[in-house]
Amino acid sequence: MDVTLLPFNRLVGLERAAPESGFLVTLPGGPQYANHLGTVHAVALLAVAEAGAGAFLAQQENAPAGIVPIVRRVEAKFRRPATGRVSARCAVPPELVAGWLGELASRGRVSASVPVEVVDAAGMVVLSASIEWFISRASGEGQAPP
Repeated sequence: MDVTLLPFNRLVGLERAAPESGFLVTLPGGPQYANHLGTVHAVALLAVAEAGAGAFLAQQENAPAGIVPIVRRVEAKFRRPATGRVSARCAVPPELVAGWLGELASRGRVSASVPVEVVDAAGMVVLSASIEWFISRASGEGQAPP
């Protein structure tokens, strides 16, 4: 799934980042994203963080088809004001992802917390967050009939 195609993400102008950049998604700079101080609004930063974590999950090649991820909780720390383009990146150890996938296979659901950083145009980390996802198989996926 391409998270940039979701209606809300299209509305705000979220873009896929170039693969070689090390980022997952990006939001271009512009006055439409500004707060009362002229820096990037907190909600815009959170949108980038959530979409980055979702993009990270979507790119997992060993994930089964037909899963449904839903955000359950967000913990965020705003580190400094952001200006210009902001981009999200995630670093999750492969063994942690393998554990999530194993639990999803055995239980049909898993809670997965994805750490994400949002970086501004100057390369400064402006937000650190953990996006907790509840992930389950879509109704009927791999389940025995009643």
